Amino acid sequence: MDKKRHLSAAFVKGVRHSGKPYGPDKCYDQHGLILRVTPTGGKQWIWRGTIHGKRLDLGLGGWPYVSLSEARQAAFDYRKLARAGGDPRSLRSGQDVPTFADAAKTVIGIHEPGWKDGGKTAAQWRASLRDYAMPRLGKMRVTEISTSDVMAVLLPIWNEKRETARRVRQRIGAIMKWAVAQGYRQDNPAGDAIGAALPKNGVAKKHHRALPHAKVADAIGTIRASRAHWATVAALEYLILTASRSGEVRKARWDEVDLDTATWTVPADRMKMQREHRVPLSDKALQILAEARKWSDGTGFIFPSVTGRPLSDNTLSKLLRERGIQAVVHGFRSSFRDWCAERSNAPREVCELALAHVNADRVEAAYMRSDLFERRRTLMQSWADYISKATV
Repeated sequence: MDKKRHLSAAFVKGVRHSGKPYGPDKCYDQHGLILRVTPTGGKQWIWRGTIHGKRLDLGLGGWPYVSLSEARQAAFDYRKLARAGGDPRSLRSGQDVPTFADAAKTVIGIHEPGWKDGGKTAAQWRASLRDYAMPRLGKMRVTEISTSDVMAVLLPIWNEKRETARRVRQRIGAIMKWAVAQGYRQDNPAGDAIGAALPKNGVAKKHHRALPHAKVADAIGTIRASRAHWATVAALEYLILTASRSGEVRKARWDEVDLDTATWTVPADRMKMQREHRVPLSDKALQILAEARKWSDGTGFIFPSVTGRPLSDNTLSKLLRERGIQAVVHGFRSSFRDWCAERSNAPREVCELALAHVNADRVEAAYMRSDLFERRRTLMQSWADYISKATV
C-alpha cells in the first residue's frame, strides 16, 4: 500500500487492509491526516501532530460517517491551531465526542444481545459502573479520561473489594477500547500501564462456596427430604449429577434429550463459551428424567416452575440456604472437579471437557478435535455411583 500519496474519495472507498499481521494499515494525506484501515475492514481518521511539544494522535471519526473532505478540513484546522500554540483538542465539540456515560450505554447495548442470561450481565455492568465509575468518569468525554482518573476509581476499592475492582476495570477497559475503535482516542487508560501501577497485595480471590465431595451425597439426601417443589429438587440433583451450570439445567428442554443414546445436548446459546455441549447421562440422571416426564406440562421445559416458565436462578440457591447446605449452586461443579482429581483415574482433559471448559492451549486444542464423549460417559457414571448412597 502506497503510504505517501494524497488520498482521493475513490481510494478511501475502495482501499482494503493488506492482510499483513502487523495491525492496521496507515494511509497518509495532508496536514497530518491518516486513514487507519483495520483487518476487519474498519476505517478511522486520525490527525497526528505536535501539541505543546508532545506528539499526539487524535481521532476524527470513522469513514463513511466522516468524509475525506471533512477529515482533511479538520486536520488543516488542527495543524493550524497547533502551530499557533493552541490545543486542537479544544475544537472537538461535545456533539462529536461522547461522555463516558454515553459510551457505556452504547457498549452495553452492543454486547447485551450476546449475553444469554436474561439481562443479568447487563444489569451487573450498569450497577457496578453506576456505583464506582460514574461519579468520577460519567460526565467526562472519553478523550479526557486518563490513567490517573481510572486509578482514582479503582484504588478506593482495590484492596477491600478486589474482585469488584477487577470487574470495574475490565468494564472501563471495554468502553475505552470501543472509544479507540471509533477513532476518539489511541490508547486504553485502563490497560497494561494501570495494571503495573495497582498494588499487588490485598484480599485473596474468593471462590464459590463448595462442599467437599464426600458430603455431596448427604446434601442430595437433604434436598430430597425437603418439601420443595418437585422440579426444584429434581433440577438440583440433575445439575449435580451432570456437573452443569444453573442456566443450562433450569432452561433444559425435552427436545435436547435423546433417551435412546442417553445424551443431553445443550445448545450453544445457553453455554458460557457459546459452543454446543453433549452431556452423557448416567443411570441416575435418566431416572430423574423418567420421573420428570410424569410431570410434563406441555411447555417443553424438563423442570418447569409452577407458572410453566423456567425455574429462576434464585430458586435453587434458596433451597440450599433453607436446608442449611453450605454451598452455592455453582459450587457443585467444584465438588465434582475435586472428586475427579482425588478419586478418579480420568485424565485431566476428560475432566475439563466434562465441565465444558475450553482448552486454553491453542496448539493442543487445534489437534484435539474429539470431545472424548465415551470416556466422559464412564466418568459421569462413576460420579453418579459415588453419590448414589443419598437416595438408597
